[in-house]
Amino acid sequence: MDETSTGARKPPRGIYLLPNLFTTAAMFAGFYAIVASIGGRYTEAAVAVFVAGILDGLDGRVARLTGTQSEFGVQYDSLSDLVSFGLAPALVMYTWSLSALKAYGSGWGKLGWAAAFIYAACAALRLARFNTQVGVADKRYFQGLASPAAAGLCMSFVWAIEAKGLFGFNASDMDFVTPVIAIVAGLLMVSRVRYFSFKAWPKSDRVPFIWIPAAMLILVALAVDPPRVLFGIAVLYVLSGPAMTLWGLRQKRSLRAQRGTGKGDE
Repeated sequence: MDETSTGARKPPRGIYLLPNLFTTAAMFAGFYAIVASIGGRYTEAAVAVFVAGILDGLDGRVARLTGTQSEFGVQYDSLSDLVSFGLAPALVMYTWSLSALKAYGSGWGKLGWAAAFIYAACAALRLARFNTQVGVADKRYFQGLASPAAAGLCMSFVWAIEAKGLFGFNASDMDFVTPVIAIVAGLLMVSRVRYFSFKAWPKSDRVPFIWIPAAMLILVALAVDPPRVLFGIAVLYVLSGPAMTLWGLRQKRSLRAQRGTGKGDE
């Protein structure tokens, strides 16, 4: 009788703990990455950030599936993201390579910590902007590089170098490359470059058959060489944003040119 008078029964309050547990676990992984990098365990630190990314993707899905979305969960998730995808990658890169720049002079040393700070600050700005655009932004695209993707680029770079080296280069050879990656990743987060979000995909339960063997090949590649494959995927995704943005601008210019030509003919 109570259910009919009050409408659909609300989920128990205790269930709201479930998505927040995933968020807490993601923040723990990010915090562990910081501790591991201080101890010089850079591979563990990079892997911990990827674990945080997986957990961060699960908390929102769990909240939607269980109907336990809340404003508290949204804000808590943003704070967790700042730790896992803002502070953790910045400090991992600083302890791994950026701090070594001080050996080349005080100016280079300042560039090292400045690059780490730029990345962390841009991640905070990116999350703040995302929170203010939740209800109005196009869900198909991100405006600027998402902080988990930026963290994935930086941490896959660290992991690839630490694991087997990259194109014959080791960590000591990356002193002047790491600040470029940190600054570029940070600036892309606060840019207006559009990135496909995958939130609106797939549009139905069915997908083309080609996606099955493609997914299988990706899984096999990840099993064979996880750091390099992840770095390659991250680089392709980062480059897809500027490419998609430039293509959109070109399409708009062609449409304007066609309209202008049509008006002249009239």
